[in-house]
Amino acid sequence: MGYEWLAIAMFVGFFVILMSGYPVAFSFAGTAIVFGAIGLAVGAFDLPRLLLLPNVWFGTMSNFTLLAIPYFVFLGAVLEKSGLAEELLETIGILLGPLRGGLALAVVIVGTLLAATTGVVAATVIVMGLLSLPVMLRYGYDKQLATGIIVAAGTLAQLIPPSLVLVVLSDQIGVSVGDLFLGALIPGLMLSGSYALYVLILALFKPNIAPALPLAVRAIGGIALARRVLKAVVPSLLLIFAVLGSIFFGIATPTEAGAVGAVGACILAALNRRWNWKLINDAAHSTAVVTALVVMILFCSSFFSLVFDGLGGKTLITNLLVNLPGGYITFMVVSNIAIFLLGVFLEFIEICFIAMPLFVPAAQALGIDMVWFGVVMAINLQTAFISPPVGFSLFYLQSVAPKEVSTIEIHKSALPFMILQVIVLILVIAFPQTVRWLIDLSSSVAQ
Repeated sequence: MGYEWLAIAMFVGFFVILMSGYPVAFSFAGTAIVFGAIGLAVGAFDLPRLLLLPNVWFGTMSNFTLLAIPYFVFLGAVLEKSGLAEELLETIGILLGPLRGGLALAVVIVGTLLAATTGVVAATVIVMGLLSLPVMLRYGYDKQLATGIIVAAGTLAQLIPPSLVLVVLSDQIGVSVGDLFLGALIPGLMLSGSYALYVLILALFKPNIAPALPLAVRAIGGIALARRVLKAVVPSLLLIFAVLGSIFFGIATPTEAGAVGAVGACILAALNRRWNWKLINDAAHSTAVVTALVVMILFCSSFFSLVFDGLGGKTLITNLLVNLPGGYITFMVVSNIAIFLLGVFLEFIEICFIAMPLFVPAAQALGIDMVWFGVVMAINLQTAFISPPVGFSLFYLQSVAPKEVSTIEIHKSALPFMILQVIVLILVIAFPQTVRWLIDLSSSVAQ
């Protein structure tokens, strides 16, 4: 076996340090330094290999795809901090108020729209938790349905373009982020459609847990309602079309579309007289924090990957995964279980930098469509993101939930939606055209 055992010990050591609560970037770098030194001492690692690091880092900083991250984060921050997302939720809630389960449907629709404009889960879950959860509870909604639909719909930003998950995945698996955006759109809409169908079925058979809004609450109508829709809903739809439509029709790259979206969000804020220096400062600060986090983890993970590969770790893992009994099927089962378990404990950025370098070589060796593989992994990450006991969306909602909503109720509320997500995951695995169809259509339109 040679010194491959050292690579295994390195990965285990990294995971132990990470689980102790140490920052992920420093966990990567610290483990690489320690095991790189051990490798040098026993003759298992060549020091000149570290000369590749500057090329890797400068290559990362010149990666045009990763430039989309600050644009999309800034876009989402402007919509959240300007209150435009709040108006969108309130308006659609009034529109659907007459329906049983209308408020929950409004949460699904707004979650989908915000996912297609912001790509940031935390912002979406917190905004909808603050605005819609007290209203649903006030008008008789079941606590578990109300919290579950917010957690599930808010987490759609993990999958629906312009998801940051897809941007980071595209860099790690070596495919076009535009193809990932197009490939994830139909599965994302399948998820939101399954949530809406679940709400409608529950409201039909158990009307007491999802009542319609009282008439007095939805008294606004006619011209006043039409004006509100034109002000709050139509601009968001136009912004989504500007971002995703420009990618779909080949007018702009995803990075350029992100810049269009960021400018569009600023224009919407200005038109609503909410554009001020505080908004700029808050949005810029949020953008800088997220972008710096991603780049720092990427730099340190490159160092970790270089040492891990130098100790023979990647070759060992690739050979192990490729030669699993059952080939492709066993690989998909193992990779999905691994990603799900990691997703319960870690953020998506960390998982992309930890797991993808291990799975991608094996997936390529098995001839798997990498765009489809990336979308499957993104759906899996979304499922893990709402899974008890430590799904991140659960804690985002818990941080803003009223006192009468217990932690156990929030955690239980996610279980039906996890089942729906697993069903959609199985459908996407069984029918790869759910991912490929828009990509092939876009290629034919471009020709």
